[in-house]
Amino acid sequence: MKKALVWIIAILVMIGVVMGCIHWYNLSVNNVIDNPNNDITSGDMEKDSGDKTKNEPIFTLENYPKVDASLAIHPLVDSIASDFLGIEQNDLNFEYTKTRTSEVYRNLIDGEVDVIFAAEISKEDAEYAKGKGVELEIIPATSSGFVFIVNTENPVNNLTFEQIQKIYTGEITNWAEVGGESGDIIAYQRPTGSGSQTAMLSLVMKDKEIMTPPITQIEQEMGALIDAIAEYDNSRNAIGYSYFYYVNTMYKRDTIKMISVDGIMPNLETISNGTYPICTNGFIVKRANEENENVDKWINTVLSKRGSEIINEEGYVPVDRNV
Repeated sequence: MKKALVWIIAILVMIGVVMGCIHWYNLSVNNVIDNPNNDITSGDMEKDSGDKTKNEPIFTLENYPKVDASLAIHPLVDSIASDFLGIEQNDLNFEYTKTRTSEVYRNLIDGEVDVIFAAEISKEDAEYAKGKGVELEIIPATSSGFVFIVNTENPVNNLTFEQIQKIYTGEITNWAEVGGESGDIIAYQRPTGSGSQTAMLSLVMKDKEIMTPPITQIEQEMGALIDAIAEYDNSRNAIGYSYFYYVNTMYKRDTIKMISVDGIMPNLETISNGTYPICTNGFIVKRANEENENVDKWINTVLSKRGSEIINEEGYVPVDRNV
């Protein structure tokens, strides 16, 4: 009899434990449902989802700085504005300078805009700023590759840095001299004052004097230069230059290819780690010693982790500020 009583008590205890566990579980589930902002539970759920928390807007249309940008940086500046304002890009109505980088700089120097995101300043525009008594604060914000492009039918896939210099000084004039098929090299250039021409002179030619091209080989617009290599007569023998992002994303063509320089192909990895031999920057520029709280806030946020995430997401390469 005593043994039976012991068994009955043991069974009742086990039932009580099971019922207690079920009750605790139901309370936990209800707590999640009734309190979706519970710190521990919602935090764990957010981590598991893997979704990036959307950044809160930090500007309104009324206090957003007036920003201008070089052509190859327009998409990035649109994405920055969308994130900082909390507005879809399709709903933005900003106008940027559509032509050369020189005009972007002069808009800033003349006080037409508050801040710019642009390629390297040319000597002519630096002199223009000096003549106007305007000092500029220039901050590297993105890394970019300066690339050379040829038609896909051109068998040449690599040039040395020295060969490129000699092509543009006029010392090398035939593709056969650099491992290609015999044919006159048609070396396109951009006009003085354009961002790509400034980069070509400072990054590639350095102390070498670039040849004066026929007027037909100076393309006013970046897209026109790419089209000339991709589609026009004698395009198989043409060569030109641009920025990696513009060629790889903004104005991509199936009939052109980027070539390696000194055996290194331009891509996000080689540009980011600096192994591609012709790297440059995209610069944020403002008028120095000018108090503008919103401009400073915009610049600091672009240079922050939040800004770097936007830069990465748009296919650009942020400057590593830990170097």
